Amino acid sequence: MSGFVLDSRLARDSELLEVIDAIEVRMMLRVPWPWLLLVPRADGAVEPFDLDVRMRNRLWQLTLETGAALKTATGADKINLGALGNIVSQLHVHVVARHRDDPAWPQPVWGCRVPVPAEAEERVRIETLRALAAQIARSMPGRASVASQP
Repeated sequence: MSGFVLDSRLARDSELLEVIDAIEVRMMLRVPWPWLLLVPRADGAVEPFDLDVRMRNRLWQLTLETGAALKTATGADKINLGALGNIVSQLHVHVVARHRDDPAWPQPVWGCRVPVPAEAEERVRIETLRALAAQIARSMPGRASVASQP
């Protein structure tokens, strides 16, 4: 963990909400979907099998809990999970809430060109996802840490 540096593209395109079990919970910026990223603070991790078993299990558990919470909070028709890594190789998991009436349905969100949300809409989305990340952190007692930690 001491050598962990967040990829510059992830830093530019997302905002840190929480750190849970040495996994950053981030939200994608300037997108119309409720879209979270989970980034393990593990130096050099590219694939899930690059993590030790304990961290891999924590990442999977947090992925499932985040997906379930996001689906409940947004009323999503489908939760998309992905860990592609073709452009940003640093291990990160996408958790995206999809609705049948969203601007890209049923296509994947990756590479989809849709209008950037209006500022007021983006603020509401940010606050909703920030509150959801805090709720997820509270549901994992003794395992959450403050978002501002390095």
